[in-house]
Amino acid sequence: MGDFDGKILLVTGSATGLGAAIAIGAAKRGAKAVTLNCTKSLKEAEATADLVRAAGADVQIAQGDVGEDSDCRKIANAAAKHGRIDALVNNAGMTKQVPNHADLDGLSKEDFLRIYTVNTVGPFQMVRACRALLEAGERPSVLMVSSIAGVQGIGSSVAYAASKGALNTMTLSLARALAPKIRVNALCPGFIDTRWFSDAFGEEVTQRIRDNVTNSTPLRAASKPEDIADAGLFLISDSARHVTGETLLVDAGLHLAPSPRV
Repeated sequence: MGDFDGKILLVTGSATGLGAAIAIGAAKRGAKAVTLNCTKSLKEAEATADLVRAAGADVQIAQGDVGEDSDCRKIANAAAKHGRIDALVNNAGMTKQVPNHADLDGLSKEDFLRIYTVNTVGPFQMVRACRALLEAGERPSVLMVSSIAGVQGIGSSVAYAASKGALNTMTLSLARALAPKIRVNALCPGFIDTRWFSDAFGEEVTQRIRDNVTNSTPLRAASKPEDIADAGLFLISDSARHVTGETLLVDAGLHLAPSPRV
């Protein structure tokens, strides 16, 4: 497919997981250049850059924490060498694992502020830093990578769900504010089988989570990053040129389950 022919992308949080899958997928579909972003995972980002390059796109890595406005401007400046950005994917995110939402002592004020800073303020700062480059782009769009947690109040912690709910609302605000030049949409994955879970819980618990998700979703699937990436690529492609302010759940039907808890 050549639906990204000549496109210039910037993908935050793209060393691994969904961000990497979107970057590689865009390159395979003809993207001209992709700017990858990571905070600390430089080795993994370099491995992803090799795959993007092998797929035919120019690639560069811009290290920086999207929670810091100065870093957002640095990341945007790295992409500025192309003169425009056609698609900004705000994928960088973080959480603190407090899956028992009744454990109110499991989260501090500092936890909330840090999670909001990365998951909600970070995407805002990236849009602001990239606005001029986006307005110079060809049918430009922004993709906010949110979560089913922001729709149903589930997930790794109350703070994470709240930050993603705020991100969904901000998607609506920015879709209005940046129209007609820039489209803004949100992708809300359910469970994604990445190292995030195994790093937090270990492989044995992660396998139980996979099994639980598979057994509780109508499509009987525990999604991989590549399963979610195609939906994200659709939203930033010209095929979605009349789609803005949309929040798309891509969760194998998890939200339809009687008890949608991972």
